[in-house]
Amino acid sequence: MKSRADGCARRAAVLRARMNQSAINFAPTRAAAQARLAGFLPLAGHYAAQRNFVRPGHDHVARLSPWVQKRLLLEREVVEAALGAWTWPAVEKFVQEVYWRTYWKGWLEQRPAAWARWVEAVPRQRDGLRGEQSNAWEAACAGQTGIAGFDDWAHELVATGYLHNHARMWFASIWIFTLRLPWELGAAFFYEHLLDGDAASNTLSWRWVAGLQTAGKTYAARADNIAHYTEGRCAPEAGQLARAAFAITEQPLPKVDAWTDDGWRTASAGASGDRVGLWLHAEDLAVEVGELAGDKFVAVNAAWPTGIAARAGWGERVTAWTQAALADGAVRATGHFGSEAKAGATNDLAAELVAWAREKNLRRVVAYRPFVGPWLDEAPAVERALGAAGVAVIWRRRAWDAELFPHAGHGYFPFWEKVKAEGKFTAGR
Repeated sequence: MKSRADGCARRAAVLRARMNQSAINFAPTRAAAQARLAGFLPLAGHYAAQRNFVRPGHDHVARLSPWVQKRLLLEREVVEAALGAWTWPAVEKFVQEVYWRTYWKGWLEQRPAAWARWVEAVPRQRDGLRGEQSNAWEAACAGQTGIAGFDDWAHELVATGYLHNHARMWFASIWIFTLRLPWELGAAFFYEHLLDGDAASNTLSWRWVAGLQTAGKTYAARADNIAHYTEGRCAPEAGQLARAAFAITEQPLPKVDAWTDDGWRTASAGASGDRVGLWLHAEDLAVEVGELAGDKFVAVNAAWPTGIAARAGWGERVTAWTQAALADGAVRATGHFGSEAKAGATNDLAAELVAWAREKNLRRVVAYRPFVGPWLDEAPAVERALGAAGVAVIWRRRAWDAELFPHAGHGYFPFWEKVKAEGKFTAGR
């Protein structure tokens, strides 16, 4: 068993060396996102047959998720590009996967307690580790468990900020059911390092593997499945993995009626003569495309709250990537709206936005409403502070979200059937 693990570790070292020289280059710009989409389109029609294989470089899957998560690239743009290049039957599976991210977000908007519970649990679970469980957690994060495949994925995640989706599922299953570690800490490990780390997709995917998202339906990693889909590069011994998953339970999550909440209403932008500013945050960085593109903003603020990384649990790579993506968005917003963009770090985002609004004599500040997660956690203080200063905050939603999120109240496949029933998919060439 040890020799097999050692052999897989040696192959992982070679893999990491190849990755450092490969096309996995997630430059934090919209231009890089558009280039990656154009490069993937010739392969999109073969996605369904190849998507589950975990190969060096991952050239056979889209690898668009870091840009889509920051909305440097819009979901609508990805879907329309795929449908423009291929027939609907050829890209249905790929398009379906794009909608998964939307489904997760819509589901979490209706059950924000899932995020709040996870945020509360992470420090508590970490502080509660003792003895063998603490050692297992440290080994798992360091990629030193001796489990073929698992250790490689831990190394790859830290080295590149990315993991193939199938590897993410295997990793989560082994973390929970073989190593018997809290799923919340596994989700935190991913969220610390993934460039596409998303409050909804990450949290809810870990919940799904653990059997919480679909109650009682767990995902158990199998040695033969790993060996097959890694094409023999990593083949754990069957005895290394848990024989069966075990039950994890929780109190039911309350469901909120998100569409009657003030945050879901598209308020009026006010009188045409008002001076209006745009708050740009890192969850929607293509503001020059879509609902806000025709608005007039006299100023843009893209300040970076210095404490958000620690509060969210982002690592250095994720933090730096997100800051750079925000800067790219600010440059494009400045060019599109013809207005000055204020950027840079601030210890108090709310106070910074108030000072900026006063300096620019703003009557209103418009922003795309952040999704449940770290940026939305910043929003109440921003809204209160601006309101106290006599500046109204206007939250906007993209039509994509407003149309699709209400369908995400239950399982994915009812959601998908409603999406298809709307008849938006047409054949390409």
